[in-house]
Amino acid sequence: MEWTMAHPDMAEAAGIIVSRLLEKGYEAFWVGGCIRDELLHRPVHDMDITTSALPDQILSIFPRCIPTGLQHGTITVLQGKYAFEVTTYRTESGYSDHRRPEQVVFVKEVKEDLRRRDFTINAMACGMDGLLIDPFGGADDLQRRVVRCVGDAEERFEEDALRMLRCVRFASTLGFSVAKNTWRGLLRQRDKLAHIAVERVRAELERIVEGPHPRRGLGMLSRSGLLLRGKAPFPVAGTDLAAAAADVAGIGELESARLRWALLLHALGRSAGEADELLRAWTFPGATRTGVAGVLRVREAWTASMAEVPPGDPDGTDKLRRRWIAAVLAYGPDAACGWLALLRVLPPGSASAACVPQPEVPAEGTFAPEPEDFPSMAETWMSQMPVTSLAGLVVGGKDLTENLNRRPGPWVGEILDKLLLAAAAGDIPNDRQLLLAEAKRMVGHEQL
Repeated sequence: MEWTMAHPDMAEAAGIIVSRLLEKGYEAFWVGGCIRDELLHRPVHDMDITTSALPDQILSIFPRCIPTGLQHGTITVLQGKYAFEVTTYRTESGYSDHRRPEQVVFVKEVKEDLRRRDFTINAMACGMDGLLIDPFGGADDLQRRVVRCVGDAEERFEEDALRMLRCVRFASTLGFSVAKNTWRGLLRQRDKLAHIAVERVRAELERIVEGPHPRRGLGMLSRSGLLLRGKAPFPVAGTDLAAAAADVAGIGELESARLRWALLLHALGRSAGEADELLRAWTFPGATRTGVAGVLRVREAWTASMAEVPPGDPDGTDKLRRRWIAAVLAYGPDAACGWLALLRVLPPGSASAACVPQPEVPAEGTFAPEPEDFPSMAETWMSQMPVTSLAGLVVGGKDLTENLNRRPGPWVGEILDKLLLAAAAGDIPNDRQLLLAEAKRMVGHEQL
Protein backbone atom coordinates (compact mmCIF):
# COMPACT_ATOMS: atom_id res chain seq x y z
CA MET A 1 0.00 0.00 0.00
CA GLU A 2 1.37 3.39 -1.01
CA TRP A 3 0.71 5.70 1.90
CA THR A 4 -0.42 9.30 1.39
CA MET A 5 1.45 10.68 4.35
CA ALA A 6 1.54 14.10 5.96
CA HIS A 7 5.05 12.97 7.02
CA PRO A 8 6.38 10.44 4.45
CA ASP A 9 9.03 9.01 6.77
CA MET A 10 6.28 8.02 9.24
CA ALA A 11 5.32 5.06 7.03
CA GLU A 12 8.93 3.88 7.02
CA ALA A 13 9.12 4.06 10.81
CA ALA A 14 5.80 2.21 11.20
CA GLY A 15 6.96 -0.38 8.70
CA ILE A 16 10.03 -1.11 10.83
CA ILE A 17 7.77 -1.90 13.81
CA VAL A 18 5.45 -4.15 11.78
CA SER A 19 8.41 -5.95 10.17
CA ARG A 20 10.07 -6.51 13.55
CA LEU A 21 6.91 -8.09 14.95
CA LEU A 22 6.63 -10.33 11.91
CA GLU A 23 10.29 -11.41 12.26
CA LYS A 24 9.54 -12.51 15.82
CA GLY A 25 6.72 -14.72 14.58
CA TYR A 26 3.74 -12.54 15.46
CA GLU A 27 1.01 -11.10 13.27
CA ALA A 28 0.93 -7.32 12.87
CA PHE A 29 -1.24 -4.93 10.84
CA TRP A 30 -1.91 -1.27 10.43
CA VAL A 31 -5.46 -0.66 11.62
CA GLY A 32 -8.27 1.85 11.97
CA GLY A 33 -8.20 5.47 10.91
CA CYS A 34 -4.99 5.30 8.89
CA ILE A 35 -6.55 2.64 6.62
CA ARG A 36 -9.74 4.69 6.28
CA ASP A 37 -7.87 7.86 5.36
CA GLU A 38 -5.57 6.05 2.94
CA LEU A 39 -8.53 4.55 1.07
CA LEU A 40 -10.11 8.01 0.93
CA HIS A 41 -6.84 9.48 -0.38
CA ARG A 42 -6.65 11.76 2.64
CA PRO A 43 -3.34 12.60 4.35
CA VAL A 44 -2.45 10.07 7.05
CA HIS A 45 -1.32 11.81 10.23
CA ASP A 46 -0.91 8.85 12.58
CA MET A 47 -0.68 5.06 12.26
CA ASP A 48 -1.96 2.56 14.82
CA ILE A 49 -0.77 -1.04 14.81
CA THR A 50 -2.55 -4.16 16.04
CA THR A 51 -0.72 -7.41 16.74
CA SER A 52 -1.04 -10.92 18.12
CA ALA A 53 1.94 -10.22 20.41
CA LEU A 54 1.08 -9.81 24.09
CA PRO A 55 2.04 -6.58 25.89
CA ASP A 56 5.04 -8.07 27.68
CA GLN A 57 6.24 -9.52 24.37
CA ILE A 58 5.96 -6.11 22.72
CA LEU A 59 7.98 -4.61 25.59
CA SER A 60 10.69 -7.25 25.14
CA ILE A 61 11.03 -6.61 21.40
CA PHE A 62 11.30 -2.83 21.35
CA PRO A 63 13.83 -0.97 23.53
CA ARG A 64 11.97 2.35 23.52
CA CYS A 65 8.45 1.81 24.87
CA ILE A 66 5.92 3.57 27.07
CA PRO A 67 3.28 1.33 28.74
CA THR A 68 0.50 3.88 28.14
CA GLY A 69 -2.40 1.40 28.38
CA LEU A 70 -0.84 -1.78 29.63
CA GLN A 71 -4.02 -3.15 31.22
CA HIS A 72 -5.82 -2.71 27.88
CA GLY A 73 -2.95 -4.10 25.83
CA THR A 74 -1.64 -0.81 24.40
CA ILE A 75 2.06 0.01 24.31
CA THR A 76 3.45 3.18 22.77
CA VAL A 77 6.50 2.23 20.73
CA LEU A 78 8.98 4.96 19.85
CA GLN A 79 10.66 4.59 16.48
CA GLY A 80 12.83 7.42 15.22
CA LYS A 81 11.01 10.67 15.94
CA TYR A 82 7.55 9.06 15.92
CA ALA A 83 5.38 7.34 18.50
CA PHE A 84 3.02 4.50 17.52
CA GLU A 85 0.31 2.80 19.58
CA VAL A 86 0.77 -0.96 19.30
CA THR A 87 -2.19 -2.89 20.72
CA THR A 88 -2.69 -6.60 21.26
CA TYR A 89 -5.75 -8.19 19.61
CA ARG A 90 -8.49 -7.99 22.20
CA THR A 91 -12.18 -8.18 22.96
CA GLU A 92 -13.95 -5.92 25.45
CA SER A 93 -16.97 -6.24 27.74
CA GLY A 94 -18.65 -4.73 30.80
CA TYR A 95 -19.03 -1.03 29.95
CA SER A 96 -20.76 -0.06 33.20
CA ASP A 97 -19.87 3.62 32.79
CA HIS A 98 -20.82 3.62 29.08
CA ARG A 99 -17.27 4.62 28.20
CA ARG A 100 -14.52 2.19 29.28
CA PRO A 101 -14.53 -1.62 29.24
CA GLU A 102 -14.22 -3.34 32.61
CA GLN A 103 -12.88 -6.53 31.07
CA VAL A 104 -10.35 -6.94 28.29
CA VAL A 105 -9.50 -10.38 26.89
CA PHE A 106 -6.56 -10.85 24.55
CA VAL A 107 -7.35 -12.96 21.49
CA LYS A 108 -5.43 -14.51 18.60
CA GLU A 109 -7.56 -13.47 15.61
CA VAL A 110 -7.40 -9.98 14.10
CA LYS A 111 -11.03 -10.27 12.98
CA GLU A 112 -12.10 -10.65 16.60
CA ASP A 113 -10.26 -7.44 17.40
CA LEU A 114 -11.95 -5.62 14.51
CA ARG A 115 -15.35 -6.79 15.77
CA ARG A 116 -15.07 -4.59 18.89
CA ARG A 117 -14.55 -1.37 16.94
CA ASP A 118 -17.11 1.39 16.48
CA PHE A 119 -17.77 1.85 12.75
CA THR A 120 -17.10 -0.31 9.72
CA ILE A 121 -14.93 2.40 8.15
CA ASN A 122 -12.65 2.15 11.22
CA ALA A 123 -12.70 -1.67 11.40
CA MET A 124 -10.21 -2.45 8.64
CA ALA A 125 -6.62 -3.62 8.80
CA CYS A 126 -3.80 -3.98 6.28
CA GLY A 127 -0.47 -5.78 6.45
CA MET A 128 2.89 -5.50 4.74
CA ASP A 129 1.51 -7.45 1.77
CA GLY A 130 -1.02 -4.67 1.09
CA LEU A 131 -4.02 -7.00 1.41
CA LEU A 132 -7.05 -5.44 3.10
CA ILE A 133 -8.72 -7.24 6.00
CA ASP A 134 -12.28 -5.96 5.96
CA PRO A 135 -14.78 -8.39 7.50
CA PHE A 136 -17.57 -5.81 7.97
CA GLY A 137 -17.61 -4.06 4.61
CA GLY A 138 -15.85 -0.86 5.58
CA ALA A 139 -14.41 -0.32 2.10
CA ASP A 140 -17.89 -0.63 0.57
CA ASP A 141 -19.23 1.87 3.10
CA LEU A 142 -16.47 4.26 2.14
CA GLN A 143 -17.57 3.92 -1.46
CA ARG A 144 -21.20 4.51 -0.47
CA ARG A 145 -20.10 7.38 1.79
CA VAL A 146 -21.97 6.06 4.81
CA VAL A 147 -21.17 5.73 8.53
CA ARG A 148 -22.38 2.40 9.88
CA CYS A 149 -21.80 0.71 13.22
CA VAL A 150 -20.05 -2.64 13.44
CA GLY A 151 -22.80 -5.05 14.43
CA ASP A 152 -25.75 -3.77 16.45
CA ALA A 153 -25.76 0.03 16.70
CA GLU A 154 -27.56 0.20 20.02
CA GLU A 155 -24.99 -2.12 21.58
CA ARG A 156 -22.07 -0.10 20.22
CA PHE A 157 -23.51 3.17 21.55
CA GLU A 158 -24.46 1.64 24.89
CA GLU A 159 -20.89 0.38 25.32
CA ASP A 160 -19.37 3.80 24.65
CA ALA A 161 -21.78 6.72 24.46
CA LEU A 162 -19.11 9.02 23.04
CA ARG A 163 -19.42 7.02 19.82
CA MET A 164 -22.66 8.88 19.08
CA LEU A 165 -20.82 12.17 18.78
CA ARG A 166 -18.04 10.43 16.86
CA CYS A 167 -20.72 9.21 14.45
CA VAL A 168 -21.87 12.77 13.83
CA ARG A 169 -18.27 13.94 13.59
CA PHE A 170 -17.30 11.39 10.95
CA ALA A 171 -20.44 12.06 8.94
CA SER A 172 -19.81 15.80 9.15
CA THR A 173 -16.09 15.96 8.45
CA LEU A 174 -16.18 13.31 5.70
CA GLY A 175 -19.42 14.54 4.15
CA PHE A 176 -21.03 11.11 4.69
CA SER A 177 -24.56 10.07 5.58
CA VAL A 178 -25.46 7.84 8.54
CA ALA A 179 -26.96 4.39 7.96
CA LYS A 180 -30.62 4.22 9.02
CA ASN A 181 -30.09 1.50 11.62
CA THR A 182 -27.12 3.40 13.06
CA TRP A 183 -29.13 6.62 13.29
CA ARG A 184 -32.05 4.82 14.95
CA GLY A 185 -29.65 3.28 17.45
CA LEU A 186 -28.21 6.72 18.19
CA LEU A 187 -31.66 8.18 18.89
CA ARG A 188 -32.52 5.30 21.20
CA GLN A 189 -29.29 5.58 23.18
CA ARG A 190 -28.80 9.36 23.16
CA ASP A 191 -29.64 9.76 26.86
CA LYS A 192 -26.45 7.80 27.62
CA LEU A 193 -24.40 10.87 26.63
CA ALA A 194 -24.99 12.11 30.19
CA HIS A 195 -22.34 9.59 31.31
CA ILE A 196 -19.56 11.19 29.24
CA ALA A 197 -17.15 13.79 30.64
CA VAL A 198 -17.77 17.32 29.40
CA GLU A 199 -14.19 17.59 28.15
CA ARG A 200 -14.62 14.59 25.85
CA VAL A 201 -17.90 15.92 24.49
CA ARG A 202 -16.37 19.34 23.91
CA ALA A 203 -13.44 17.83 22.01
CA GLU A 204 -15.81 16.11 19.57
CA LEU A 205 -17.92 19.24 19.25
CA GLU A 206 -14.81 21.25 18.39
CA ARG A 207 -13.94 18.80 15.62
CA ILE A 208 -17.44 19.19 14.20
CA VAL A 209 -17.69 22.99 14.36
CA GLU A 210 -14.09 23.52 13.25
CA GLY A 211 -14.17 20.83 10.56
CA PRO A 212 -14.69 21.15 6.80
CA HIS A 213 -18.49 20.82 6.88
CA PRO A 214 -19.64 22.45 10.15
CA ARG A 215 -23.14 23.29 8.96
CA ARG A 216 -23.78 19.64 8.15
CA GLY A 217 -22.63 18.59 11.60
CA LEU A 218 -24.70 21.25 13.34
CA GLY A 219 -27.77 20.10 11.44
CA MET A 220 -27.22 16.54 12.61
CA LEU A 221 -26.70 17.68 16.20
CA SER A 222 -29.96 19.62 15.96
CA ARG A 223 -31.90 16.64 14.65
CA SER A 224 -30.37 14.19 17.12
CA GLY A 225 -30.94 16.26 20.27
CA LEU A 226 -27.62 14.98 21.62
CA LEU A 227 -26.40 18.29 23.03
CA LEU A 228 -29.42 18.58 25.31
CA ARG A 229 -28.43 15.36 27.05
CA GLY A 230 -24.84 15.97 28.10
CA LYS A 231 -23.50 16.84 31.54
CA ALA A 232 -23.26 20.46 30.42
CA PRO A 233 -26.25 20.64 28.07
CA PHE A 234 -26.37 23.21 25.34
CA PRO A 235 -28.98 25.71 26.68
CA VAL A 236 -31.02 25.70 23.48
CA ALA A 237 -33.55 23.33 22.04
CA GLY A 238 -33.12 21.62 18.72
CA THR A 239 -35.66 24.05 17.29
CA ASP A 240 -33.33 26.93 18.22
CA LEU A 241 -30.48 25.33 16.33
CA ALA A 242 -32.77 24.80 13.36
CA ALA A 243 -33.94 28.42 13.48
CA ALA A 244 -30.31 29.57 13.50
CA ALA A 245 -29.55 27.56 10.35
CA ALA A 246 -29.83 30.58 8.02
CA ASP A 247 -27.43 32.69 10.07
CA VAL A 248 -24.81 29.93 10.23
CA ALA A 249 -25.03 29.08 6.53
CA GLY A 250 -21.67 30.76 5.93
CA ILE A 251 -19.89 29.27 8.94
CA GLY A 252 -17.67 27.14 6.72
CA GLU A 253 -16.26 30.29 5.10
CA LEU A 254 -14.70 31.36 8.39
CA GLU A 255 -11.20 29.93 8.84
CA SER A 256 -10.87 30.96 12.47
CA ALA A 257 -12.29 28.59 15.09
CA ARG A 258 -12.94 31.59 17.35
CA LEU A 259 -15.10 33.22 14.67
CA ARG A 260 -17.04 30.02 14.00
CA TRP A 261 -18.01 29.78 17.66
CA ALA A 262 -18.82 33.49 17.74
CA LEU A 263 -21.08 33.13 14.71
CA LEU A 264 -22.86 30.11 16.19
CA LEU A 265 -23.49 31.83 19.53
CA HIS A 266 -24.55 35.03 17.75
CA ALA A 267 -27.02 33.05 15.64
CA LEU A 268 -28.40 31.48 18.83
CA GLY A 269 -28.98 34.96 20.25
CA ARG A 270 -26.47 34.70 23.09
CA SER A 271 -25.05 37.82 24.70
CA ALA A 272 -21.31 38.14 25.22
CA GLY A 273 -21.72 37.32 28.91
CA GLU A 274 -23.92 34.30 28.19
CA ALA A 275 -21.46 33.07 25.57
CA ASP A 276 -18.59 33.28 28.05
CA GLU A 277 -20.55 31.34 30.68
CA LEU A 278 -21.57 28.69 28.17
CA LEU A 279 -18.05 28.18 26.87
CA ARG A 280 -16.77 27.99 30.44
CA ALA A 281 -19.32 25.28 31.26
CA TRP A 282 -18.10 23.39 28.18
CA THR A 283 -14.50 23.65 29.48
CA PHE A 284 -13.21 25.80 26.63
CA PRO A 285 -9.84 27.46 27.33
CA GLY A 286 -9.79 31.06 28.47
CA ALA A 287 -8.31 32.35 25.22
CA THR A 288 -11.26 30.97 23.25
CA ARG A 289 -13.80 32.39 25.68
CA THR A 290 -12.16 35.81 25.66
CA GLY A 291 -11.91 35.88 21.87
CA VAL A 292 -15.53 34.89 21.29
CA ALA A 293 -16.87 37.25 23.96
CA GLY A 294 -14.81 40.11 22.52
CA VAL A 295 -16.40 39.72 19.08
CA LEU A 296 -19.87 39.64 20.60
CA ARG A 297 -19.15 42.70 22.75
CA VAL A 298 -18.24 44.63 19.61
CA ARG A 299 -21.56 43.48 18.18
CA GLU A 300 -23.40 44.75 21.25
CA ALA A 301 -21.61 48.08 21.22
CA TRP A 302 -22.31 48.55 17.54
CA THR A 303 -25.97 47.57 17.86
CA ALA A 304 -26.36 50.17 20.63
CA SER A 305 -24.68 52.76 18.41
CA MET A 306 -27.09 52.04 15.59
CA ALA A 307 -29.99 52.67 17.95
CA GLU A 308 -28.52 56.03 18.95
CA VAL A 309 -28.12 57.40 15.41
CA PRO A 310 -31.47 57.85 13.69
CA PRO A 311 -31.74 57.30 9.92
CA GLY A 312 -31.63 60.58 8.05
CA ASP A 313 -29.29 62.26 10.53
CA PRO A 314 -27.06 64.49 8.34
CA ASP A 315 -24.15 63.80 10.72
CA GLY A 316 -24.97 60.09 10.93
CA THR A 317 -21.90 58.78 9.13
CA ASP A 318 -19.47 60.69 11.33
CA LYS A 319 -21.36 59.76 14.51
CA LEU A 320 -21.22 56.09 13.54
CA ARG A 321 -17.55 56.40 12.67
CA ARG A 322 -16.80 57.75 16.13
CA ARG A 323 -18.88 55.04 17.80
CA TRP A 324 -17.13 52.37 15.76
CA ILE A 325 -13.72 53.79 16.73
CA ALA A 326 -14.81 53.76 20.38
CA ALA A 327 -15.73 50.08 20.06
CA VAL A 328 -12.35 49.28 18.48
CA LEU A 329 -10.59 51.03 21.35
CA ALA A 330 -12.71 49.30 23.97
CA TYR A 331 -12.42 45.73 22.68
CA GLY A 332 -9.45 45.74 20.33
CA PRO A 333 -8.92 45.60 16.56
CA ASP A 334 -8.99 41.78 16.49
CA ALA A 335 -12.46 41.65 18.02
CA ALA A 336 -13.66 44.44 15.73
CA CYS A 337 -12.31 42.70 12.63
CA GLY A 338 -13.94 39.51 13.87
CA TRP A 339 -17.36 41.14 13.96
CA LEU A 340 -16.86 42.51 10.44
CA ALA A 341 -15.94 39.00 9.27
CA LEU A 342 -19.20 37.69 10.75
CA LEU A 343 -21.21 40.43 9.04
CA ARG A 344 -19.75 39.37 5.70
CA VAL A 345 -21.06 35.81 6.02
CA LEU A 346 -24.41 36.64 7.60
CA PRO A 347 -27.21 36.51 5.01
CA PRO A 348 -28.96 39.77 4.00
CA GLY A 349 -32.28 40.13 5.73
CA SER A 350 -31.33 37.84 8.62
CA ALA A 351 -31.94 38.62 12.27
CA SER A 352 -28.59 40.42 12.21
CA ALA A 353 -29.81 43.06 9.79
CA ALA A 354 -30.39 45.44 12.69
CA CYS A 355 -26.63 45.45 13.27
CA VAL A 356 -25.96 47.10 9.93
CA PRO A 357 -27.03 50.54 8.66
CA GLN A 358 -30.20 49.98 6.69
CA PRO A 359 -30.97 51.66 3.37
CA GLU A 360 -33.83 54.11 3.07
CA VAL A 361 -34.92 56.61 0.51
CA PRO A 362 -32.54 59.35 1.67
CA ALA A 363 -32.73 63.06 1.34
CA GLU A 364 -29.71 64.49 -0.40
CA GLY A 365 -26.69 64.53 1.92
CA THR A 366 -28.26 62.34 4.60
CA PHE A 367 -26.90 59.10 6.01
CA ALA A 368 -28.08 55.93 4.29
CA PRO A 369 -25.22 53.56 3.36
CA GLU A 370 -26.01 50.20 1.85
CA PRO A 371 -25.74 47.33 4.39
CA GLU A 372 -23.17 45.43 2.33
CA ASP A 373 -20.94 48.52 2.29
CA PHE A 374 -20.55 48.71 6.05
CA PRO A 375 -17.70 46.21 6.63
CA SER A 376 -15.58 47.91 3.98
CA MET A 377 -16.47 51.32 5.36
CA ALA A 378 -15.58 50.24 8.92
CA GLU A 379 -12.28 48.77 7.73
CA THR A 380 -11.45 52.12 6.13
CA TRP A 381 -12.21 53.89 9.39
CA MET A 382 -9.92 51.49 11.25
CA SER A 383 -7.10 51.90 8.74
CA GLN A 384 -7.24 55.66 9.29
CA MET A 385 -6.87 55.41 13.06
CA PRO A 386 -3.45 56.80 14.04
CA VAL A 387 -3.57 54.89 17.34
CA THR A 388 -5.59 51.85 18.45
CA SER A 389 -4.69 51.47 22.14
CA LEU A 390 -3.30 53.34 25.13
CA ALA A 391 0.07 51.71 24.46
CA GLY A 392 0.29 53.73 21.26
CA LEU A 393 -0.55 57.05 22.91
CA VAL A 394 2.56 59.21 23.34
CA VAL A 395 1.52 60.37 26.82
CA GLY A 396 0.87 58.28 29.90
CA GLY A 397 -0.39 58.67 33.42
CA LYS A 398 2.94 59.92 34.78
CA ASP A 399 3.03 62.63 32.13
CA LEU A 400 -0.39 63.85 33.22
CA THR A 401 0.31 63.92 36.96
CA GLU A 402 3.64 65.72 36.50
CA ASN A 403 2.51 68.30 33.95
CA LEU A 404 -0.86 68.98 35.54
CA ASN A 405 0.63 68.93 39.05
CA ARG A 406 -2.12 66.70 40.42
CA ARG A 407 -2.12 63.57 42.55
CA PRO A 408 -2.79 60.25 40.78
CA GLY A 409 -6.40 59.11 40.87
CA PRO A 410 -9.30 57.88 38.75
CA TRP A 411 -9.14 61.12 36.79
CA VAL A 412 -5.94 59.92 35.07
CA GLY A 413 -7.62 56.97 33.40
CA GLU A 414 -10.61 59.07 32.42
CA ILE A 415 -8.45 61.73 30.77
CA LEU A 416 -6.29 59.15 28.99
CA ASP A 417 -9.40 57.47 27.56
CA LYS A 418 -10.67 60.79 26.26
CA LEU A 419 -7.29 61.64 24.75
CA LEU A 420 -7.09 58.22 23.12
CA LEU A 421 -10.50 58.60 21.51
CA ALA A 422 -9.67 62.11 20.31
CA ALA A 423 -6.36 60.96 18.80
CA ALA A 424 -7.87 57.80 17.25
CA ALA A 425 -10.71 59.79 15.70
CA GLY A 426 -8.28 62.33 14.25
CA ASP A 427 -9.52 65.25 16.34
CA ILE A 428 -6.00 65.90 17.63
CA PRO A 429 -2.58 64.62 16.49
CA ASN A 430 -0.84 61.98 18.60
CA ASP A 431 1.67 64.61 19.70
CA ARG A 432 2.91 64.92 23.29
CA GLN A 433 2.67 68.70 23.65
CA LEU A 434 -0.73 68.90 21.95
CA LEU A 435 -2.11 66.06 24.03
CA LEU A 436 -0.88 67.59 27.27
CA ALA A 437 -2.41 70.91 26.30
CA GLU A 438 -5.70 69.17 25.59
CA ALA A 439 -5.49 67.37 28.93
CA LYS A 440 -5.05 70.73 30.72
CA ARG A 441 -8.05 72.07 28.88
CA MET A 442 -10.12 69.03 29.89
CA VAL A 443 -9.11 69.29 33.55
CA GLY A 444 -9.80 73.03 33.58
CA HIS A 445 -13.16 72.48 32.01
CA GLU A 446 -14.05 69.87 34.63
CA GLN A 447 -13.13 72.28 37.43
CA LEU A 448 -15.44 75.02 36.20
